[in-house]
Amino acid sequence: MERIQNAFGQLIQREGFKERYEALKQEVMSHPRVQEFVNTHEEVTSSMMERSLMKLYEYIGQSVSCEDCPNLDGCKNMIQGYHPHLVIQGKTIDIQYDRCPRKVAYDERKKQQSLIQSVYIPREILEANMATVDLGDPQRFPAILAAEHFLEEYEPGKRVQGIYFYGAFGVGKTYILGAIANALAERQVSSMLIYLPEFLREMKGSIQDNSIGDKLDAVKRVPVLMIDDIGAEGMSSFVRDDILGTILQFRMLENLPTFFTSNFDFKGLEHHLTYTQRGEEEKMKAARIMERIKYLAKPVEVLGGNRRV
Repeated sequence: MERIQNAFGQLIQREGFKERYEALKQEVMSHPRVQEFVNTHEEVTSSMMERSLMKLYEYIGQSVSCEDCPNLDGCKNMIQGYHPHLVIQGKTIDIQYDRCPRKVAYDERKKQQSLIQSVYIPREILEANMATVDLGDPQRFPAILAAEHFLEEYEPGKRVQGIYFYGAFGVGKTYILGAIANALAERQVSSMLIYLPEFLREMKGSIQDNSIGDKLDAVKRVPVLMIDDIGAEGMSSFVRDDILGTILQFRMLENLPTFFTSNFDFKGLEHHLTYTQRGEEEKMKAARIMERIKYLAKPVEVLGGNRRV
């Protein structure tokens, strides 16, 4: 420490250095943000400020609260996305870097996106939101009102029925699911959207690597599950009873909200579940699945024209 002080003393003696040092000191001491800090901390002394001069100089060169940054990518600070605050450490003044407003907003968006898990769901669905749901067709109002009602009623731990959206191709059933998922994410509620036909194919493949149990468990336990296009899958006893039945039974017992979309109404879906690809007729097993679906979700028809055309 003594050697450093001696070296600094020798540096001051050099021609012109003292003047530059005094000018730097004056710039730092008179800076509005430094003055604000001094005025709100009575314990700060002039000697403390002199000892901390380089830290104070670093501080005034940084952007605070994104004042001088055009965006997060253009952040000029030493640590991108973090802005400085002065703190007192013993007999010196130091800098503490915290997330800036833009970094906080960015992290919140990333967190929100991570709350919505999806399996085989198009990007435009994941970007849906209730504010942009098309209200131009009055026939869609009952479905949109049902979605809004769920969002008003739902809170974690409370039993609230999901919705079974059914209707023709392209009327916007899946888009409404995406909008609900995003609205839930804004409230820090996790959801999962799965396109059932592809999900079931993956489940069959997972038998080989023994990962089916973990994947089923994740789907069973997610706070809000959304099953897209039930009825479009090839039906087998394994799919109906060991996969779909297992998921729905758990969610029914735990009162976990579950949504569905389908081209079938309840009667049509029960017929689909009754007959396997082998032509086997299993009315009792189909009725058991339907009872779980009816417990978990109320049917709401989505009307209107094909929005994909």
